[in-house]
Parts: sequence; structure tokens; C-alpha cells
Amino acid sequence: MSGSGDADRVRRDAGEAAAAFLLAAGQALSSMGLYGEGHPAREKAVDLAYERLDDLVPALAGRPLTFLDDDVLVGDRPVPELRAWGWAPRLAAAGVQRLEFDSLPSREEFAAFLGLIRDRTAGQSTTSAESRPTAGGPIRWGAVTVASDSRGDGGDADDAPSTAGRPGLDEEADAVRWIHAELAAGGRLPLAEAETVVRSLAVAMHGDRRLMVPLLRLRRFDEYTTTHSLNVSVLSMSLAEHLALPHADVRAFGVAGLLHDIGKIRVPEEILNKPGKLTDAEREVMNRHPEEGARLILEREDDLDLAAVVAYEHHIMIDGGGYPAFHYHRPCHHGSHVVHVCDVYDALRTRRPYRDAWPAERILAYLGERAGSEFHPEIAHAFLAMMAEREAVDMTLTGPGGS
Repeated sequence: MSGSGDADRVRRDAGEAAAAFLLAAGQALSSMGLYGEGHPAREKAVDLAYERLDDLVPALAGRPLTFLDDDVLVGDRPVPELRAWGWAPRLAAAGVQRLEFDSLPSREEFAAFLGLIRDRTAGQSTTSAESRPTAGGPIRWGAVTVASDSRGDGGDADDAPSTAGRPGLDEEADAVRWIHAELAAGGRLPLAEAETVVRSLAVAMHGDRRLMVPLLRLRRFDEYTTTHSLNVSVLSMSLAEHLALPHADVRAFGVAGLLHDIGKIRVPEEILNKPGKLTDAEREVMNRHPEEGARLILEREDDLDLAAVVAYEHHIMIDGGGYPAFHYHRPCHHGSHVVHVCDVYDALRTRRPYRDAWPAERILAYLGERAGSEFHPEIAHAFLAMMAEREAVDMTLTGPGGS
């Protein structure tokens, strides 16, 4: 327990140091927009930010700072004090989604970096001496990528910071398996861990939108529930962004996508992975997983009403078909329509014991044909448009034993 407590204290200290530094850095950037080079107010603001950086670098211990929408992360942990920090989306939009310090830079290097960031966030070309970065310096920055091959103007591509959602997503997959095990054992739904997984997936998908899927490929049939949950979460967030939904909805749909099949922990493995057709009795057990999932979420977590609704509704068709059947027909939640189309797409593109994977073209044609009957037409057409924009998506599938 003491080791766990020490680790928590280290993360807390790093978060506090990051908050102090970034708040001071934001003030310095603001002062740079108000005062010319050499002005005392400007220099004082840069000095204070540099002092805070001196405290931050050892606390980071090599972990990166990541700016994602309204979130700031130290490593994979969000900093609550910086929630909705105004500079985070501006930095991300300027191509500074990730920031690392190999060591403490000189005050001159730090001022040059701030000048560069000021110019980029203002949409200006980098012309002043103060804003020219020093090549090969200790400050590393750039976009978050799934397979990072570039970084900002301040260094070489080979040293680019890797993504928090690296190819394979092993830690995220382990976290999903642990969440499933906790629920199967009767424990509380670990919401913090689920939200951390979704943040990591969001970091990965913002790196290179063409590499949105597959973030995780199926290697063994018994990995299906885990890999499918991760992929549906990413697809749901991507589709929500494509629909220009608010940030809070994007993240909520990501959590709902991650947990949509949680009821399958109540389905025996011999039914989940049966190579042949299910019997009527087995089909009845399988078809109960939406109700079981909603019940699990509502019993174990008070703040996941949307996820419970989506878990219940994600197999219900727009024309009222599917399961479970409503006693009285009513429209499903918008999030359920989003997760439904993403669920079907990823399920069909994955090889299962009882059928081969479908080619991408066949899946997209199926979604288009079923728009208005199985799928909400606006959502289905938006999904097709989103996938059309990602012509470079790697849709190759890997079965058992593959890479």
C-alpha cells in the first residue's frame, strides 16, 4: 500500500507543478502579446514561468504534457486544476498537442520557445530572433500521433515523442479486461479507469485521423470483447466529432462505446465464441446482454445514465426491430444510434469463429442500404461520409495468430 501511496503522491505533485507552470506560461504568452521584447512586464512574466519550469522538469520525470481539447494530461493522468484551461485548445490547434522536456532548457531557449508558441497561436510567421527555436534543444513538442514520425520545428523526427495511445494499446486493453473482471466479480464499475482509457484513445485518434482504425487488431478470438470495445469507443468519438457534437458529448459517447457490450460478461464463453449457429436457447442468452449491461452499469455507477441507455438500446433498429423489444415504440437516444452503426461496422470487419470478416466495401454498402430501416439515416450517412474522408484507413484484418 505504501508503494501505491507514494505513486499517487508523485502523480499529485507532478500535476500541481504542471498547473503552476502552465498557468504562469499562459500569463507569459499573454504578456508577449501586449509588450515588445525587453519590456520589464514581459521579462518578469517569462522569469516567473521559467522558475515554475525549474520546479516542473524533475517532477515530470520524463513524462509528457498533452493538450487535448479541454484536458491537460501529465503522462496519462488529467490535471483537474487545468480543466478548461483556455490555452489548451489554442496550443492543440497550433500543432502543440504534446510537450516534453529532456532537461531544463536555458532561460534563452525557453524564451525562444514561448516566442515560437506565441507566433503559432496567433497565426503569425516566426520571424523574430526570440521566437526562433534552437535545433536539437531540450524542448520537444509536436502533434500526438499513432505512429509518431514528426515533431515540431525544434528537433529531429527520429526523437519525436511517442503517442500515449501507441500502436497495440496494450495498457488500454489490459485496463478494459480489468474493468470487465471487476464487474464480473461483483465490484463497482471503475469509472475513473474507463474515462482514462477513453482519454488515451482520444489522444491516439487525434494524431493522424487517417489512422483512426484499426487502433487494435484482433489476434485471438477470446480478445474480441476487449478489442471491439476499444474500437467502438474510438469510432463513436470520431463520428460524434464528425457530427460537430459538443466536446462533452464526444467524451460521453466514447465511454458509452467502451461499455456498450459490458453485459457480455454475463454470457458464457462457449456461447460468445461458438463456431457454429447458436441454438434458440443460446440466442436467448446472447440477446439478454443489452439488458444485463444496462443493469450492471446502473447498479454499479450513479453517473453513467447515458452509458446505461446506450448499452440497452444499441441493438434496437430505427424501424423498431432488433432487441430488446420495446412494449411501445419510441425513439432511441442519439448516442445509441451513433454507437449502433459503429458497433455493426467493427463487428463485421472482424473475423469471428462463425464467419470471416467482411471487406470494407461490403460493410459500407450494407450500412448505406440499411440506412432508414436498421440505422438512423442521418447517422449512417454521416458515418459513410466520415469513412470516405479517410481513404488511407488501413482496413486489413488479422485473424488468430496474426500481427
